[in-house]
Amino acid sequence: MHRFRKNRVNCSLWAWGKNISGQLGLGDVANRTSPVQVGTLTTWTSISGGQYNSHAIKSDGTLWAWGDNSSGQLGLGDIVLRSSPVQVGTLTTWTAVVTGASIGNHSLALKSDGTLWSWGLNSGGQLGLGDVPNRSSPVQVGTLTTWTSIIVGSSHSIALKSDGTLWVWGDNGSGQLGLGDIVLRSSPVQVGTLATWTAIAGGTACSIALKSDGTLWTWGTNADGNLGLGDALARSSPVQVGALTTWTSISLGVHAHFSALKSDGTPWAWGRNLYGQLGLGDTVNRSSPVQVGALTTWTAITGGGNNTLASKSDGTLWACGYNSFGGLGLGDVAHRSSPVQVGALTTWTASVSGRVHSLGLRRG
Repeated sequence: MHRFRKNRVNCSLWAWGKNISGQLGLGDVANRTSPVQVGTLTTWTSISGGQYNSHAIKSDGTLWAWGDNSSGQLGLGDIVLRSSPVQVGTLTTWTAVVTGASIGNHSLALKSDGTLWSWGLNSGGQLGLGDVPNRSSPVQVGTLTTWTSIIVGSSHSIALKSDGTLWVWGDNGSGQLGLGDIVLRSSPVQVGTLATWTAIAGGTACSIALKSDGTLWTWGTNADGNLGLGDALARSSPVQVGALTTWTSISLGVHAHFSALKSDGTPWAWGRNLYGQLGLGDTVNRSSPVQVGALTTWTAITGGGNNTLASKSDGTLWACGYNSFGGLGLGDVAHRSSPVQVGALTTWTASVSGRVHSLGLRRG
């Protein structure tokens, strides 16, 4: 899933949901069922929600982290929990950050020079450093300066290079690396030879990607039909989902539910639906993409633990799925099986959902 969002404008940072490890960044561990502003700054540009931790980047290129840190996933050189944002090092060259929203507890980040960095849990080689020891501070992955896009699954990682090639590493017990086998990799390995990949997302033991021709591809575990291929058979190599060439955006939830947008602005969903996270008005799993409603005004969509957040072109934010800790931001703890608007504001520019908490950016 895309668990990070970057904006071109400075924004205020908001958080809600479960807060057991201070992942909301509000200086305490109390849950929130509605969005609450984190501090007073309006200089945030990028956010990422993990299992019980969060990362964000400011307009000055500084990287900040807070929440659970038991595996060093905050990148602060220790394993001490933080309940308020703390700067990671002193550099001002960070451009993107992603952190795992499942048991992986590892993080990846890009710098403005195109280098790739990783830290946190590394039991499956998911840091891409050629070994399995954890790291509590950012470490560069190789020496290349051509990385352009990153994503993390539970215990695996996916990245794109500027030449359009797709690279993977980490745990591979369900074929989630797409390499045609189930062998763990602790260093980046290219998936096939194609140079036409444009977007990536990863979840618990499965992955999804888009090609430049608008086709959609999935691989990995498939117990809930989450690969969108009409069955429940796992795949260890990328397989095209249908024959359409109009896919433009993808997201993968932690627990194997997928969401995607087409070029006409329609949202589609499939996979696990235990709490109504597909937004289809029920709790029935789907093994093939199904359109969510009839509107064509959706602009972004992201999956969390068992919930989904989505934005419309009018700047409104919508949510559905699991809500026991208020992760939908609706002021209560009732699950929703259809999208419900979060408040009445029209100033949302980005949102991400971790395992049980959510973050959002608003203009001003």
